Amino acid sequence: MAAERNVIAVLDDDPALRLALGDLLSLSGYRTELYASAEEFITAAKTTEASCLVVDIQLGQVSGVELGRQLSRAGFTFPIVFMTGSQDEGFRRQAMDLGCVAYLHKPFPKARLIEAIKMAIGSAHEAK
Repeated sequence: MAAERNVIAVLDDDPALRLALGDLLSLSGYRTELYASAEEFITAAKTTEASCLVVDIQLGQVSGVELGRQLSRAGFTFPIVFMTGSQDEGFRRQAMDLGCVAYLHKPFPKARLIEAIKMAIGSAHEAK
């Protein structure tokens, strides 16, 4: 499936990084939805067109991992690519327990993000 047919939701509370990731993904042929918080995405979850989520682990009031748990409990099955600037092994384990597609440490090469998104979209299409 062509990249331009997929929507990637980017969740990061850092406005500069959120916009930079949105620009990178747009230049790579993806449509994007940008969210500043887990709460903002939860409000939009029922109507989003997202094929996968790119989520910062430390997302403010609700962590990226807790967002993943809430979405799972609500029956949503978005493939998630987590990203973090933290070296906390506990976060990585929790993200892996949720079944994340990739766990990227900031800064990461843009090619690694695109690769992870392609894997996430592939897993979402296989699940359907």
